[in-house]
Amino acid sequence: MKKILLAFAFCFAALSGFSSYAAEPRQAPTEQERARTVYIFHQPIVMLQAKFGLTTPEERVLRIRNTLRNFTEADVREPLSIVPVTRYNQQGRLIVMNGKPVMLLTEGDLDEGDDLTLDQAAQRVLARMEAQRMALRDQYDTGWLALSTVKTAAGLLGLLLLCYGAWRSWRWFRRVYRRRIVENRSRVPQSWRRYIGAIEIRLYALLMFLLGLIGFYVWLSWAFSLFPWTRVWGTSLGDWTLRVVQQIALAIVSALPGLTIVLIIFLITAFILKLLRMVLNQVEACRLQLPGVHPETVGATRKLISVAVWLFALSAAWPFLPGANSLAFKGISVFFGLMLTLGSAGVMNHAMSGLVLIYSRALRKGDVIRVADNEGKVSEIGMLATKIITRENYVVTVPNAVVVSGKITNLSALQPDGSLNLTASVTIGYDTPWRQVHAMLELAAKRAKGIDLSEPPLVRQLGLMDWYIAYELQVRLLPEQSLAVARNELHSQIQDVFNEFNVQIMSPNFVMQPEGSVMVAKENWYTAPAKPPQGET
Repeated sequence: MKKILLAFAFCFAALSGFSSYAAEPRQAPTEQERARTVYIFHQPIVMLQAKFGLTTPEERVLRIRNTLRNFTEADVREPLSIVPVTRYNQQGRLIVMNGKPVMLLTEGDLDEGDDLTLDQAAQRVLARMEAQRMALRDQYDTGWLALSTVKTAAGLLGLLLLCYGAWRSWRWFRRVYRRRIVENRSRVPQSWRRYIGAIEIRLYALLMFLLGLIGFYVWLSWAFSLFPWTRVWGTSLGDWTLRVVQQIALAIVSALPGLTIVLIIFLITAFILKLLRMVLNQVEACRLQLPGVHPETVGATRKLISVAVWLFALSAAWPFLPGANSLAFKGISVFFGLMLTLGSAGVMNHAMSGLVLIYSRALRKGDVIRVADNEGKVSEIGMLATKIITRENYVVTVPNAVVVSGKITNLSALQPDGSLNLTASVTIGYDTPWRQVHAMLELAAKRAKGIDLSEPPLVRQLGLMDWYIAYELQVRLLPEQSLAVARNELHSQIQDVFNEFNVQIMSPNFVMQPEGSVMVAKENWYTAPAKPPQGET
């Protein structure tokens, strides 16, 4: 038969490997040690150290490589043997195959740290080389290659069946969960079932995908190990998997003490926050008084304390988190810090304005306020914005910075029962007695619904204008009375009363001086419904 070049069989590339013996090959070799190590199928056989004349250990490795390439298939079928020799004034052991020398191992190649005799080292080298020769002989056999091909095809068929079974299993799982949702047979509430079921279906699909991926990885590693040209890839895949699993297991075990400390810190933090929440709840219910803490500010104080305590707990637990000191964590921290710095200027402005509103107690939930063009009841004072429900039943969201920078009119702050003061303005000419106007406005207030008559209506003359007088009527509404409804009712009654006494609600304007003086004669000062004081005619 022709010579078979064993370039694929005996590979001496400088790749790291693990030896099954505690002898010459290094488990973590340097570049120099790699160059001095004989590799077959990327497996370390022996590391040469002796120098013969001008021949370095690296040159000896190259010579052994060229020698192995010249072996025929018939040579590979013969077992290896050891022949004692004396070369270069040293005792040596010559390893031969089919009567042809393969390599020379001398006492100079031994390492004192290995604590081996020359015969022991030679036997170990022979065992390693013999294992590789047997594998090469079997795999270059035509029957072996055919059997390996059949095994690969059978493994691929099994992998396809596994993937098909995983896909059918996912379809069955999805069908069962959908039927449970329709029939409401789950122990989970129906309102949650739709969302949790979708998550479970996707998690099961992910599990089946991972199962198929693992199956493909196992089949690929096994198939590579069946053929001589790809056997090193299969070994590398298997070693890589073992290393990854080992690293994951070691990382989990090494992280357990730190995670235990983190858990203890969080439990203590939760206990402290629970105690603070109990105290603040007592303050909110007015059963306990703390300096500087008011019932209106308990909600914001609780949130601020929670954020501060959790930040302190996170700072204390951070060094114990797995990978906290890694470059990845540091990079993520810098990135989020930069994003927070660049994007939080406006947000922090609104947040600080919200704290000003809460702790100045300028507003409370349920107050009726007037901010700019918006008038309504405060439904929420958040950290970033204040929500107002207007008389049209609209929800207006005003940023806290806008609220703080503008004028806030609180219509209900001074009323402990939540009632409101309502005002209505009219302008009447000077020819109408002001006493009559006062009486008519007071009469309209008494007739209107939703007015608290325990507080007498108050009429003011706001201004003596050029052609008319500006009057203002102020009344108090009943608790929980709508401001918009009460205003509409009061305006209606004012119109009815003025029409009843033939007084027009109109602001006169003069183009020229009228013939007579625009004034009220004394006998008309108490025109109905005004009444003169007792004893005065």
